[in-house]
Amino acid sequence: MIDYETLRLIWWVLLGVLLVGFAIMDGFDFGVAALLRVLGRSDEERRVLLETVEPVWEGNQVWFILAGGAVFAAWPFVYAVAFSGLYVAMFLLLAAFILRPVGFGYRNKLTDPRWRNAWDWVLTASGLVPMLIFGVAFGNLFLGLPFRLDAEMRMTYQGGFFGLLTPFAVLTGLVSIAMLLTHGASYAAFKADVSLAERAGGVARNSVIAYLGLYLAAGAWLAFGLPGYAIVSPVDGGAPSNPLLKQVAVQGHWFAGYAAHPAFWLAPALALAAAVGNIALGAARKYFVAFLASSLMCAGTILSAGFALFPFLMPSSLDPDSSLTVWDASSSQRTLGIMLVVVIVLLPIVLGYTSWVYRVLRGRVTLEHVKHHLGY
Repeated sequence: MIDYETLRLIWWVLLGVLLVGFAIMDGFDFGVAALLRVLGRSDEERRVLLETVEPVWEGNQVWFILAGGAVFAAWPFVYAVAFSGLYVAMFLLLAAFILRPVGFGYRNKLTDPRWRNAWDWVLTASGLVPMLIFGVAFGNLFLGLPFRLDAEMRMTYQGGFFGLLTPFAVLTGLVSIAMLLTHGASYAAFKADVSLAERAGGVARNSVIAYLGLYLAAGAWLAFGLPGYAIVSPVDGGAPSNPLLKQVAVQGHWFAGYAAHPAFWLAPALALAAAVGNIALGAARKYFVAFLASSLMCAGTILSAGFALFPFLMPSSLDPDSSLTVWDASSSQRTLGIMLVVVIVLLPIVLGYTSWVYRVLRGRVTLEHVKHHLGY
């Protein structure tokens, strides 16, 4: 069997893969929904935009379910703290996830413009709210969440929802919004009717320029304005999980891991290069390749945050020693090993099926198509 330390690293990588997959695959759904009233200036244009994502959004959301399941099974401490302490944020997130399919299903049930406009606003909110919450959540990981563990591993959380909305966390929320608006607009540019392509390309250009400024500002704040966390006691990567067996100091900055592992710099370099490439490719009207560039931008952004946090998964601002790390917050070695076999078997099936679906659904959704159909 693979040793415990290696299994923990593998599952940290897999968690990153699942989060990147979720951001890329479900991120353009959020972006299209959030931009519905911006890109679509008539009911028919909005129907075109919705029909670009309606056949695939359920499959895309599998990545979110997989990521949540991976956290539950591989990192139970993280799951317990997140779902207990961040209850209101989770409620808002799930409400947005619930309202989105309802909006897809009910918007076209009536032709009354007031009915459809109301559902358009619901869909817009269902796209914006998850973007903001996910970005704010990442920002709070760098600030530390207000929880502590007692000797019996019982968690105490001393914070509220509005306490999460600090200036830095709001900034990272805006990074998330700009990133996924770019991704959604890039998707619409190559998938929606050609009459919408130029408009979507213009929105993508403006969004990615905003992303570049916000991402660099967040990186500078992280480097010079926030103290980092560091484990100052010996680490045994093969020991049973117990977050209280280590000592953590709040010192230095969050880029210390980049100095120890120079290859980590490839992630922010990828994010910035892909963002610039998205601008250039959009200007050249190579919209599909621009969408691939925005996908790489999403991947680089999430990886750069994960690399900066490593080995921390969920730092604690109340008691740094209670912080959850890769080395002390995982399930047992046997559990990680069994789940790895399951992933090796099932993940290729998910990837193969997803690829087949997108091949079948290739091509643009045209205005002519929606004019001859009352619904999706």
